[in-house]
Amino acid sequence: MEWEEFKKKRFKENPKLKEEYDKLELEYKIKSQIIDLRQKKKLTQKQLAELMGTRQPSVARLESGEYNPSLEFLRKVADILDTKLDIRFIPKARRSKKLLKV
Repeated sequence: MEWEEFKKKRFKENPKLKEEYDKLELEYKIKSQIIDLRQKKKLTQKQLAELMGTRQPSVARLESGEYNPSLEFLRKVADILDTKLDIRFIPKARRSKKLLKV
């Protein structure tokens, strides 16, 4: 069974699992982008940390998911990686009227 098929089946069986998975998706995307951008710039965690005025363990915790960064920390990362931090609120998909009936 392929990963996407497995996820779809599990989410259908357990809606709470899907809810928790969705909560973590944003964090995963942010961390993945930081790792990808850092590697494209050919920077080590230590080099990125030095440019930010912090220590390598801070970057390692960020990339591993052990640390929930502040907005200011993310701004520093974005600046050093020559990117712009863009945080937006996007409307959720509307629920079916059928689901909302009590």
